[in-house]
Amino acid sequence: MNACGLIVEYNPFHNGHVYHIDEARKASGADCMIAVMSGSFLQRGEPAIIDKFHRTKAALQTGIDIVLELPYLFAVQNSDIFAEGAVKTLHEAGVSTICFGSESGSISHFITSFHTYKAKHTIFEQTMQRYLASGVSFPEASKHAYREIGLTEEKMDLSKPNNILGYSYVKSIMENNLPIIPLTVKRTSNQYHDKTITGSIASATSIRKELLETDALAPHIIAAMPEETAQQLKLYKDTAADWHNWEQYFPLLQYRVLTMTPDELTAIKGVDEGLEHRIIKTAATAATFNDWVGAIKTKRYTWTRIQRIFVHILTNTKKADYGTDLHQSVPYVRVLGMTQTGRDYLHKQKKQMNVPLISKMTRNQNPVLAMEEKASRAYYSVLSSKKRQQLFKQELRAPIMVQK
Repeated sequence: MNACGLIVEYNPFHNGHVYHIDEARKASGADCMIAVMSGSFLQRGEPAIIDKFHRTKAALQTGIDIVLELPYLFAVQNSDIFAEGAVKTLHEAGVSTICFGSESGSISHFITSFHTYKAKHTIFEQTMQRYLASGVSFPEASKHAYREIGLTEEKMDLSKPNNILGYSYVKSIMENNLPIIPLTVKRTSNQYHDKTITGSIASATSIRKELLETDALAPHIIAAMPEETAQQLKLYKDTAADWHNWEQYFPLLQYRVLTMTPDELTAIKGVDEGLEHRIIKTAATAATFNDWVGAIKTKRYTWTRIQRIFVHILTNTKKADYGTDLHQSVPYVRVLGMTQTGRDYLHKQKKQMNVPLISKMTRNQNPVLAMEEKASRAYYSVLSSKKRQQLFKQELRAPIMVQK
């Protein structure tokens, strides 16, 4: 069977994702569509609006055949490490193509850009270091460095969010010499950071904003997503009593920081260059999560970078936990859910995999999977005890099966 891989977060799954799946299936000619998806916390350092299991069900009911979990180790990271984990997970799953959405819409632009980057790598690195030394953030320094080697032109603008991620996927495939053909689909109708729903295809950002502000599935919100997503959003809220957002975790984070020493905070992943003092100093006076991030944010430390740090504080993830070499193969492939087509595919593919195929958490589990358990417990920590236990039990069950 021919499989196509998608790298996703589905936060939540919407009509733009249906378009992506349909176009990817056409472009790849795939029999099996495999999505590797972030779990409880996402690449930009946010809690998913509903848990990974309900997001998995929505995806399986709307065109995906297998949902794999991107380990926390890779998920809450910059674009290059996020891409490395996702691409290598899909490689272990045996995909022949990976298709991603982009502002560019032309795969030749990504491949040409990679060769340009390799040819001018020294200039790129020198420019990066010069701008970092001036006190700007990593994304801003990257933007200047790409401009220096000609990669922020109209045809291939590496200041655009989906182009950045897509370029990281192509770079991972090519630098690791993987037998995967990259494909891209041009994003349609909306931009990644759009905050308003204007039609049947809207950004996940605008859908989350409307859901959290109105606290309801209004008709114009439902119009931007498949019926199955609306069902899963409603089902999760009926079970958990809420959709997740950072403000729910604010009291826990504040307590954590106010009871930590600077040395304890420095041990946390992402806390570097004396940032622990700024985090502690602002903790006591912050009234909300957004206030707190705003008080810490500088030219050097972006909102996204601070959110990732807060995820690591919440999950007590330390620099020492990242002893695993992130540039080696992924430690396992975990299946969150599948259709019958997906099951048939995995039955054949698992004999060719170089890493274990995991279906649920166990007692003597891989240390990377143990990080996943911590992330899941932290994610559900804002719920009542009964709901917390009920939802966490999903981690211990066999993968979700959806009949289509």
